[in-house]
Amino acid sequence: MEYRTLGNTNLKISTITFGAWAAGGWMWGGSDSNKAIKAIRDAHENGVTSIDTAPIYGMGASEEIVRKAIKDIPRDKVQLLTKFGMRWDLSKGTFYFQSKDNDGKEVDIYKYAGKESVKLEVENSLKRLGTDYIDLYQIHWPDVTTPIQETFEAVAELIQEGKVLHAGVCNYNVEQMKEAEKYVNVVSNQVPFSMVNRDIEKEVVPYCQKHGKSILAYSPMERGLLTGKMQSGQQFEKGDHRAENPYFTDESISKTNSFLEKIRPLAEEKDATLAQLVLKWTIERPGITIALAGARNSEQSVQNAAAADVKLSSKEIDFINGELDKIS
Repeated sequence: MEYRTLGNTNLKISTITFGAWAAGGWMWGGSDSNKAIKAIRDAHENGVTSIDTAPIYGMGASEEIVRKAIKDIPRDKVQLLTKFGMRWDLSKGTFYFQSKDNDGKEVDIYKYAGKESVKLEVENSLKRLGTDYIDLYQIHWPDVTTPIQETFEAVAELIQEGKVLHAGVCNYNVEQMKEAEKYVNVVSNQVPFSMVNRDIEKEVVPYCQKHGKSILAYSPMERGLLTGKMQSGQQFEKGDHRAENPYFTDESISKTNSFLEKIRPLAEEKDATLAQLVLKWTIERPGITIALAGARNSEQSVQNAAAADVKLSSKEIDFINGELDKIS
């Protein structure tokens, strides 16, 4: 495993970070908590020291699973990354969408990051995670109803209180990052990035490179699309968000699989899976600090961890990029 410095801090995080969205079950058609706990533990044994979660993932379920998974791990041997600003228990802020919790109950999701909400959310997360501090506290989505100043002055107070070590953002554009930076040291931006979704390379990546901010790439496997295991006519379980995602149309799956077949021989030459090759390409991309890799069982999490050990030459990376350009 390789470890990289988070922004301009002294905190090291694993280049493959465990993404605990699917572990929480929400929007993934449910989850087996015991398998998720073992997946996190086995990932840690294979060098994955960083875990990214959020309250909204299963309405608290993901954070509680993380707590159970790390209870026997020394706190300084794991980095906890969680989020705030998405409420399912409060009708305030901007209505985002209607969903269902893991019990099938309909819930309305709001983006809200008012000061009192930030202060309440951190206490709830600390309790669910079973810790007295959070390594990286990230706003989940921009909240247009609350001034960025109010939100990040609240986060700055949490840092002063020792409940949070570092502040980050998710899904922020450059202007939003600049505004947040006025009130707290923003060390990272967690944004979607994959072989088939490279929009952040236009503005966000150059800005972060110039100003010493880390990019935490989420959905590097494009929610399973880049594993090579998806087929046209793919059926998803009830509640799985991918059923309505444009990346999972028959046309998109077929097009992506054609590309993956072109790079499969390279993966086989490396004695690696396609998923491992994709993850390694991601963390070798200029400006990308880490890749968040989700797993619903131990086999997946251990394979994800091993992606960091794959060796890619500049010539091999150029080959992958050339094949990618053909489908762009």
